[in-house]
Amino acid sequence: MPVIHPPFSQAHPVRSRADILRVEQARPLAEALPVRSTYEIFCNSAAAFGDKTAFTFLRTADPADAPIRWSYRQLLAGIHQTANALHSLGFQPTDAVAVLLPGCLDYHLALWGGGAAGIVQPLNPLLSDDKLASLLNAAQAKVLIAYGVDADAGYWTKALHLLARVSTLHTVLRVPPHDEVATPALPEGVQCFRQLTAGQPDDRLLSGREIQPTDIAAYFHTGGTTGAPKLARHSHGAQVFSAWAGIQVQGMGPQDVTINGYPLFHVAGVLAGSLSACSAGAETIIPTTSLMRNRAVIQNYWKLVQAYRSTVLSAVPTVLAALANVPLDGADISSLRYARTGAAPMPPELALRYQQQFGLQVHESLGMTEMAGISTITPPGVVGPAGCVGFALPFVQMRIVRLDAGGNASNEDLPPGQPGMILFKSPNLFSGFLDPADTAKAFTADGWLATGDLGFVDEEGRLNISGRSKDLIIRGGHNIDPKVIEDAVAAHPAVQLSAAVGAPDAYAGELPVVYVTLVPGQSVTEQELLAFAASRVDEGPAKPRHITVLDQMPMTNVGKIFKPDLRALATRAVIEDLARQCATEAGLAQAPELRIEHSAEGWHVAPANGEAPEAWSQALATALERLPVKVRWQG
Repeated sequence: MPVIHPPFSQAHPVRSRADILRVEQARPLAEALPVRSTYEIFCNSAAAFGDKTAFTFLRTADPADAPIRWSYRQLLAGIHQTANALHSLGFQPTDAVAVLLPGCLDYHLALWGGGAAGIVQPLNPLLSDDKLASLLNAAQAKVLIAYGVDADAGYWTKALHLLARVSTLHTVLRVPPHDEVATPALPEGVQCFRQLTAGQPDDRLLSGREIQPTDIAAYFHTGGTTGAPKLARHSHGAQVFSAWAGIQVQGMGPQDVTINGYPLFHVAGVLAGSLSACSAGAETIIPTTSLMRNRAVIQNYWKLVQAYRSTVLSAVPTVLAALANVPLDGADISSLRYARTGAAPMPPELALRYQQQFGLQVHESLGMTEMAGISTITPPGVVGPAGCVGFALPFVQMRIVRLDAGGNASNEDLPPGQPGMILFKSPNLFSGFLDPADTAKAFTADGWLATGDLGFVDEEGRLNISGRSKDLIIRGGHNIDPKVIEDAVAAHPAVQLSAAVGAPDAYAGELPVVYVTLVPGQSVTEQELLAFAASRVDEGPAKPRHITVLDQMPMTNVGKIFKPDLRALATRAVIEDLARQCATEAGLAQAPELRIEHSAEGWHVAPANGEAPEAWSQALATALERLPVKVRWQG
């Protein structure tokens, strides 16, 4: 067992940038943070909190149902048994164990036991078999810990496919559902996770491993919804720093209870949502295996807050928008002391709804995979405007630099109040991607992480986010911040979510268009929304050309609005509009039906029936060639 240190606790309340500096000036980081690994965090918490509840798993979303609870002592015992089970399979500290699980208690054994034995690789179960296989092959994963049924994401079928397709994978450890009575017969190469771990010592690491801060703890994938996912390497030291620094700023402690609905293949759920809480002795609730994708969890959320006396509300803005439509219905949520969000800017109108409906001030933060989950936090008691994500963590360096002509980071620092790209140097910077070429693209020449996020520092030293550099709409050389448009449209009382993207245009390059979803029961026309937006968007070039109402906004698996899908919708609409214009010019009553396909190579457009009038076909081919996207006409 390592040397036991006290659990993490806040040195003093943080309300200003001066309070952050006090933390930095009190002691050097090496003295303030002697903990070397995530394994040590759990050893420290077990020693300090023993039988106190660490995790509470909700079998269903019914607040009256009895949950399953694990204490800090039980959790550490399970971490030991998991690490020792992997050791018994010949697992080494540089080997990778992949994890394909839903929200469940066993996930935390896989995460922290896997990190104690070697390198843990959490996987997004909604990725295709091909992408999952590419991730495991890139990591040369030796073991896969997988859910033993398909449930809502095909877990078990995918696990067996991966066993057949990944040459380095020699063992799949099957995790049974919590209510499974009898273990089914298992195929060759598969063992029962619980049976294998149950026979292992629970009081120590049999490997005798002394984990160093620079040792790699995890591979987290970024991207993957389009293109090839990248594997980011996290050191133990980076993850430990994120947990410690998060506690210094937001002040979580053993009195806190949080419902963690973030998926556990993502840094928000693993590090900001779980490791920080465990490092301070808080109780973390896992709201069913489906987490916040479970509609019953959304509908019962406020009742769950009352039942478990939750003190911290944390969710992405899209989930907060869904919760805003759920009435309290008498639920007592007075236990909530702190509400926070991240992953995307908080629409001002949604923030106002939370103040008016629930009496909650939602505090924004900035986190990213490349900084082990967290970069800046707005602490309790600090009220900022929408987009204000708070103070950089203690010992974190931050710069705002001007964009160059290509939209990349320059070396020209900008003064407070002027927006540019955000750069960081920090103790929780990741150790680079597995592919060195990807790593080189992530950093500036002098070693700063180029986040791709745009923002400015205000007069109080707080970071304010406006969006992503790749999301800028560039109209005739004029950079348009989509958040300006989104906030204007989202202020309409019928709008729930708003997202602005650039639609390709032959003359301007891009024109701003907006996609929205509506508050349930509300209706509004495009013309009403366009007029509403025009009255609130000052810059002429930024006034949206079209606003489209969607039944459902495309989302990533962590609840962010997925703008590549919206850009694809916008491009498809432009192609269809050009087809209609060309039909009118050719004297046709209507445009022939099109077959429009999109791939990594670009857009492929052809007449649906294989034939088309020659004049229309030639005019459309010419019009498509002028677009600033790759379009191949096959008329």
